[in-house]
Amino acid sequence: MIAKVFTSIPYGFNGRIIEVECAITQGLPQFDIVGMANKTVSEARQRVRNAIKNSGLKWPDSHITINLAPAEIAKDGNFFDVPIAISILVASNQLLESDVKNCIFSGELSLSGKIRAVRGIINILEAGKSRGFKTFFIPITNLPQADLIDNIKVIGINTLLDLVLLLKHQLKPTISKHKHVVKNNKTDSDTILLSDICGQEIAKKALITAVAGRHNIILSGPPGAGKTMLAHAAINLMPKLSKTEIIEVTKIHGLSGESNVISSRPFRSPHHTSTILSLIGGGPKSIPGEISLAHLGVLYLDELPEYPRATLESLRQPLEDKKITISRVNSHFSYPCDFMLLATMNPCPCGYLGDKTHECKCKNFEIQRYRNKLSGPLLDRIDIRINIERTKTSELRTQSLASSKALEDAQNCQNVVKNNITDAIVRQHARYGNANTFNANLTSTEVVRYIKLSSSARSLLEEASERLKLSARSYFKIIKVAQTIADLNKSDLVDVSHIAEALSYHSDL
Repeated sequence: MIAKVFTSIPYGFNGRIIEVECAITQGLPQFDIVGMANKTVSEARQRVRNAIKNSGLKWPDSHITINLAPAEIAKDGNFFDVPIAISILVASNQLLESDVKNCIFSGELSLSGKIRAVRGIINILEAGKSRGFKTFFIPITNLPQADLIDNIKVIGINTLLDLVLLLKHQLKPTISKHKHVVKNNKTDSDTILLSDICGQEIAKKALITAVAGRHNIILSGPPGAGKTMLAHAAINLMPKLSKTEIIEVTKIHGLSGESNVISSRPFRSPHHTSTILSLIGGGPKSIPGEISLAHLGVLYLDELPEYPRATLESLRQPLEDKKITISRVNSHFSYPCDFMLLATMNPCPCGYLGDKTHECKCKNFEIQRYRNKLSGPLLDRIDIRINIERTKTSELRTQSLASSKALEDAQNCQNVVKNNITDAIVRQHARYGNANTFNANLTSTEVVRYIKLSSSARSLLEEASERLKLSARSYFKIIKVAQTIADLNKSDLVDVSHIAEALSYHSDL
């Protein structure tokens, strides 16, 4: 008898259905797993054997062969323990074929029979749902993310014995209908408001523009000027994630092992020592990197020139395409990475070039070497570039005390700014007829089609383009930034003041 049980696995940003076939034949006791299984899957033999015995079930002392089909797909991870165990129980007549019909099983087994969580549970459920499966048995700790998927029956299981009793209808299933929402602690800990930052009014306005149009932005200035505070204030200006966006963000984070629901926009801040693989994704398991984990949120790169040049150059294609493709010999996976890049840097290695209160001690060749880490093509992909100065001491002294009234006023001011940003985003979505399109995402053809410039604005832009020797990409980026400024001002026409402000955000670093 050959027993067949179905499971599904993450496969890039999607999933694949895998058939787990079990044949028990006469011969010396042996347990083989075939079908392009790597070491993690092969080690399931010991986990499954002990889990079945320690659950009080019978282990067949015969030749057991497990086939994972299709065979050409490399099998990796801990997804197969539970379906392998169930297929053995069906083949040994401890379960009926009808008990497991139209079901998907997934989970890792401990030696005692306890079922542990797996990564990528949303991928697993979506793959099964697309193939018509209605019932899913998954680890109980994966239920929070599973609750995001509608129109399927998801049953959380704690042990292998519980699963067997459920399939035999000797135990009533506990189906979770509670919508688990766990906040993203990395985001929720960043409670900096714009009013908490002294001075820097131009930088604040540029930051609001960047958030409203999803423009990439870089802030350059001396230490203590407030660059880091501005960066952390950006995430609190963004609107909340929609239900569809929550699923998309949680799906990506689930592939990296996160078991909670991500309900807040991601704010990722990788250290400058991070490798290319950790930033763009890949490795033996082809998992998403920081740029994908920042999807629909902010990727914050502090002290941008301190990152290796090769690491920064790897961002060029994702910044343009909003996705990253990881290619391997036998496969390639694509992950979304539609993030807002927010970078900060010092003007020189010591940080005090051009500062009025500190003398710069860097030599010319040191400054040049420092800046050469940022290539022209990379800077060309950053829409807004701002040089900021140190806040005057007089502005620091006039900062109001954190009384309850001051805090209330600060929150009200923050709400006004967020509402203005939300209105500008609504205008963009209405103009383009797509809830996923922002001004920063427009192609040059779409810029010509959708954005209307006044004659004086066009003349100013053409004159500035000749004088500043703007590239074609920079030319269109200035138009897109100007459109966002117009949206914030509730204007349907991009006027000369909007172009002038957009040009002021295109500083030389």
